[in-house]
Amino acid sequence: MATAFKTVEPLEYYRRFLKENCRPDGRELGEFRATTVNIGSITTADGSALVKLGNTTVICGVKAELAAPAVDSANKGYIVPNVELPSLCSTRFRSGPPGEEAQAASQFIADVIENSQMIAKEDLCIAGGKLAWVLYCDIICLDYDGNILDASTFALLAALKNVQLPSVTVNEETGLSEVNLKQKNPLVIRKHPVATSFAIFDDTLLIVDPTAEEEDLATGTVTVVTDEDDRLCSVHKPGGSPLTGAKLQDCISRAITRHREVKKLIDKVIKSIKPK
Repeated sequence: MATAFKTVEPLEYYRRFLKENCRPDGRELGEFRATTVNIGSITTADGSALVKLGNTTVICGVKAELAAPAVDSANKGYIVPNVELPSLCSTRFRSGPPGEEAQAASQFIADVIENSQMIAKEDLCIAGGKLAWVLYCDIICLDYDGNILDASTFALLAALKNVQLPSVTVNEETGLSEVNLKQKNPLVIRKHPVATSFAIFDDTLLIVDPTAEEEDLATGTVTVVTDEDDRLCSVHKPGGSPLTGAKLQDCISRAITRHREVKKLIDKVIKSIKPK
């Protein structure tokens, strides 16, 4: 009976749970799904991480290559993020060129990198005007069940913290680069941005970490990105229901709390895999 009601009136079905301050999956409105992270899972990448947020599963691999800096940014390297939502992760996506949601997610990640200043592009420069690192950050969704932005940001941060770059010098006489694979250094992560997403129901009710079903039924979504200094890096709100100042402040406060949980989880995993 409940299954039939959910199929015919999915929104009304959800509202009955929301009135009791809970959700069909048993979570409270402000409760996140179980979150796990596995770091260094791709041996062929220079840094990688696998993140699970409930059923949503995202893997990020970072490949570092050498290139000449841009003429107008002679002392800077590059960071190139790309989010893929292949057809294997959900029936809502099709094979072929990146869809609108994948493009929007890639742009969101690029904005997070830029706004948070998580990596100073100057740190990626090896020799001004001659040589710099390019970090290709491929984020691939393996299983989609909503909240792709939180999972992608988390996977990116964890993968970048796993990156080890070999020592590179430019030979003054020949002008050629010399790579020392025996001497590797971790990437300098200056800020640790964490995204926290909310779905808005009936223009007023906020629920955190929405599933794909909840995103479809919501009247809007908003994603807040903060760093370890409780600084607001960005707010991403693609249309939908407007938010009052008080509601937005509530989102920011919850995002700051969530940041501490995620940072603690990453630090714990990194500490466990470091050689003693």
